[in-house]
Amino acid sequence: MARLDLFYTALAPAIWGSSYIVTTSLLPGQSPLLVALLRALPAGLILLLLVRQLPPLSWIPKLLILAMLNFSLFWTLLFVSAYRLPGGVAATLGATQPLLVVFLSAYALKTPMRPAALLAGSLGIIGVALLVLTPEAKLDMWGAIAGLGGAASMAAGVVLTRKWQPPVPPLTLTAWQLTAGGVLLVPFAAPNLLDILSLTGANLLGLAYMSLVGGALTYILWFRGIARIEPAKVSLLGVLSPLTAVILGWVLLAQSLTQMQFIGAALALFSLWLGQTDLSLKSIGPRSSA
Repeated sequence: MARLDLFYTALAPAIWGSSYIVTTSLLPGQSPLLVALLRALPAGLILLLLVRQLPPLSWIPKLLILAMLNFSLFWTLLFVSAYRLPGGVAATLGATQPLLVVFLSAYALKTPMRPAALLAGSLGIIGVALLVLTPEAKLDMWGAIAGLGGAASMAAGVVLTRKWQPPVPPLTLTAWQLTAGGVLLVPFAAPNLLDILSLTGANLLGLAYMSLVGGALTYILWFRGIARIEPAKVSLLGVLSPLTAVILGWVLLAQSLTQMQFIGAALALFSLWLGQTDLSLKSIGPRSSA
């Protein structure tokens, strides 16, 4: 059952790996706030109609925090970094998320820091860098800040989702968070709302994919995994995103792969395996109470 949980959870970041190619090919030049809004709110409302259950009033403050971290803030920063940075730089900055989860879990969940998890997180960053960085990659300051901020936002969202897990199915939790995340984005995206009228068929196709598949479906699987698997192990699955992105570029865009990229892919996959093992290495910090 544990392996099946891991497989279902891994599908989420594997699908997210298609976000970069969809954003750059079907949604070029769009406002990051508007894209984040149209990715979150429609999917949230559709799921809310399916579950027909509203959150209790006592849970709304926590829900708003989770929705901001997992969707409103994270997706906005994700699109800013995607538009301002080469894909390789954005992916490498995003790969810092597993290490952040390890440290945040130790603080918020009292989870011991396993040396294997720290090593896996570090190797994951190196593997992703070798996989996606190119010598021509340039660093944009605001793009870099957005990339690191997005990684921090998602890491906090993973940890707090585990800490504040409500007694509802993943489908319901996803519906609540997507809807709340979209609502939080409305006032910030308001100046760009009229741009909806100029969206092309390709733009709408990209948004439908990002919202229903890359949003609703994947986050149901993601929140399900967070409820069942240690957050540090879940976060390491994120290396599958850049790996999928590179494979899609190779298959769909006929991009060539270098020997260094193959080494990076192997290192990223090894970091993923290492992070899922329970090696008998001494933990750093208190015993888990989660």
